Amino acid sequence: MTDAAALPGQPRGGVISGPATARAQCVLAPNPSPMTLDGTNTWIVAEPDSDLAVVIDPGPLDETHLRAVIETAERAGKRIALTLLTHGHPDHSDGAARFAELTGSSVRALDPALRLGDEGLDAGDVITTGGLELRVVPTPGHTADSLSFHLPADRAVLTGDTILGRGTTVVAHPDGRLGDYLDSLRRLRSLTVDDGVATVLPGHGPVLNDAQGAVEFYLAHRANRLAQVETAVEAGHRTPAEVVASVYADVDRSLWPAAELSVRAQLDYLGEHGLIED
Repeated sequence: MTDAAALPGQPRGGVISGPATARAQCVLAPNPSPMTLDGTNTWIVAEPDSDLAVVIDPGPLDETHLRAVIETAERAGKRIALTLLTHGHPDHSDGAARFAELTGSSVRALDPALRLGDEGLDAGDVITTGGLELRVVPTPGHTADSLSFHLPADRAVLTGDTILGRGTTVVAHPDGRLGDYLDSLRRLRSLTVDDGVATVLPGHGPVLNDAQGAVEFYLAHRANRLAQVETAVEAGHRTPAEVVASVYADVDRSLWPAAELSVRAQLDYLGEHGLIED
């Protein structure tokens, strides 16, 4: 068995649900799949001495899960005052409207279509609820509306699907764009270097104890995949499906449709930069 400390980002062992830092606690949604890993991580974030909490990504429209999130906060003596979304994919956002009904909280997101209330989210916004400080970090690429949330007091960042606790994420073409994604990874790397971020609280999978190691792994992985796609094209593989069959031959075929989205994004990137002919 591989030591978790030797894996990219040093994923924590044990159960995923439960306290992760002094201010963040995970409630795992019951929606495991090859794409969602163990399920969606719904995060409850609050100052330890506050009676107000923020929930990030309430997850799918699953009444039992949504009520479990509320009950977890209530057992800690906290009321959910605000809901935030990292992005609009259904496994993160479909439960948001019902969750808002149950809690009376507003829903803030980058995409206006996902908001419930007067306020959205923009780069540089600082959330202050019950003394908590969360800084909004734009991290498009997986989707155009992807955001991360920097939690300075815990030297942590909540990354949604931009960085996962296990494996790598999909650049969901055409909404997701590889150039944007690479810029987002570099932005997250600067948080680890300049702001001391050490912990990744992902949207799926275990907590990562080595944020910088995780980002560097993702950047290296993307560079390697991009080179593989370029080589496949040079070898005569022209369609995204042909490239997937060549580059992702060792990957479970159930993941090939998702891989094709990333390949389409990679082909666009290579074409835009003149590295392959359209």
